[in-house]
Amino acid sequence: MMADDYTIPQGWDRYTDEEHRTWDTLYERQVKLLPGKAEQSFIDGLKALDLGRGGIPNFETMSDELESLTGWRVVAVPGLVPDEVFFDHLANRRFPAGNFIRRADQLDYLQEPDVFHDVFGHVPMLTNPVFADYMQAYGKGGLRSLDSGCLKNLAALYWYTVEFGLIQTDDGLRIYGAGIVSSASESVFSLKDPSPHRLHFDLERVMRTDYRIDDFQQTYFVIDSYEDLFHATVDTDFGPIYERLQGVDEKYPVDTILNEEEVIHRGTQDYANKGGRLAQAESRN
Repeated sequence: MMADDYTIPQGWDRYTDEEHRTWDTLYERQVKLLPGKAEQSFIDGLKALDLGRGGIPNFETMSDELESLTGWRVVAVPGLVPDEVFFDHLANRRFPAGNFIRRADQLDYLQEPDVFHDVFGHVPMLTNPVFADYMQAYGKGGLRSLDSGCLKNLAALYWYTVEFGLIQTDDGLRIYGAGIVSSASESVFSLKDPSPHRLHFDLERVMRTDYRIDDFQQTYFVIDSYEDLFHATVDTDFGPIYERLQGVDEKYPVDTILNEEEVIHRGTQDYANKGGRLAQAESRN
């Protein structure tokens, strides 16, 4: 039964052996790919929560461990939840995670986030105190913005940071976004492929940028540190931004580079121009 906050029992005892094997397959594949690609906080989070102990993690056990580190817990939800519910969970240091897992024939692409994306992709970063605080600040900001008419702009901020963010480190660009670290193909594409733009993070610029939900991103935004990301969110008065955005119906297209912005890598856009994932699928048929 679903509660008023859309939480449901995880139903860990109901997972099948095949579903646990799917988690293990996905986990083993990603941990082999991510060294040298994922930022160290993510790697440390995997180890701190021991997400590779075998099978789909039990949310209660995992939450007890996570709460002792940063005060967060993971709650099960049946899928995507309304904006106000999502923001409220984050504002109260609860991360809502889908409790279902993709089929074995969907390992490479799933449009709706499942337990692997939500737990493997998101939860390790919640062990980083600064990023954990950013997530809570985002939730609180979301609650304040419900009547602003700018929820799509706020969604773009989440998309280009929490889901598809890159970070500059002393060792080069690294991944921290959940949508990338949980994807075998995009974890390589986002860092190595010449096709996408990689641009320095700017809060309002990101909020005015469109994004893709059906394929690799054509643009990635790069932060310098989690502290910078946190302060850009907490120290900014979003009111004037929302006022400026009220009169802007169109977002910047996904392949746009503005004259004044800092370009880390100007992409060729070849992947998108050739048709992206759809073209690749057709070429295999």
